[in-house]
Amino acid sequence: MSLLARPAVAAVAARTMQRLTRLADRRPSGPGSAAASHARFPEYPRNVDELTIPTSTAPARATVYRPAAEGVAPPVHVNFHGGGYVVALTETDDPLCRFLAAEAGVVVINVDYAVAPQHPFPAPPRQAYEVVRWVAENGAEHGWDASRLTVGGQSAGGGLAAAVARQALEEGGPPIALQVLHYPPLDLVTNAREKHSAAARPVLRPWMADVFDTSYVPDPAMRADRLVSPAHPSDTADLKGIAPAVVITAELDLLKMEGVRYADRLRTAGALVEHRDVPGVDHGYDGSDDQRARETYALIARHIRQAAAGA
Repeated sequence: MSLLARPAVAAVAARTMQRLTRLADRRPSGPGSAAASHARFPEYPRNVDELTIPTSTAPARATVYRPAAEGVAPPVHVNFHGGGYVVALTETDDPLCRFLAAEAGVVVINVDYAVAPQHPFPAPPRQAYEVVRWVAENGAEHGWDASRLTVGGQSAGGGLAAAVARQALEEGGPPIALQVLHYPPLDLVTNAREKHSAAARPVLRPWMADVFDTSYVPDPAMRADRLVSPAHPSDTADLKGIAPAVVITAELDLLKMEGVRYADRLRTAGALVEHRDVPGVDHGYDGSDDQRARETYALIARHIRQAAAGA
């Protein structure tokens, strides 16, 4: 066993990552800072306000991005950021949220959800579901049309979006018009050392998985849970009726094949709207490649707009 796969060691490493991320975010400029994220895609304005959503785990802070058009209450999209279920990369998704608000014409709620090791599984997916349920129940008060609700996320956020859709299926709602899963981790049972990438030096390394997976789900036996690993063969439940899905994988990503497997599973359940594999890129490509980011974000915006319109 890797030293980093021991829960106490992984927790220390995860907290160190969190501190380094907070330090980077305070810098006025530079890769990874909030300022750098806000500067991308300057044609899309940052029209935001803040709210706090009550949940049984802890209050969840959220940034609300609103489209420029006024009039009828717009649809609403709930976004969950990436970061291995450990690092709160909320601001990293600012360009995506501004893009979707403008191009899809939706209110985007970017959730600063509880992360491990402070809040290990099952707290994050449960909190994420309660956030979406709250959004569905409080649209009139806050200015969005909760009857036209979509969810999505990148990396770990995609895993949470999948978990939200699964809980909505099992608990009878709220109705979700679309789930968008962008290079999500969907199989934490399979060791990262058994996953393969076409890249010579993939972005995701086994040591990262040791820190992230162990911090998030310290007990390996729990990693087969359907809210953690819906792409693992051990999850055989019938997914008929789950929210329609767009699954986006990256060709060189270590996580690609679990995304492909889950897309196939959703297709069998009649829930796959589209699976798009982005060629020649690795995990998190949209954080630095503006052209590819625009292409993928435009695809997401189109599907959200169509789902919200009932198309």
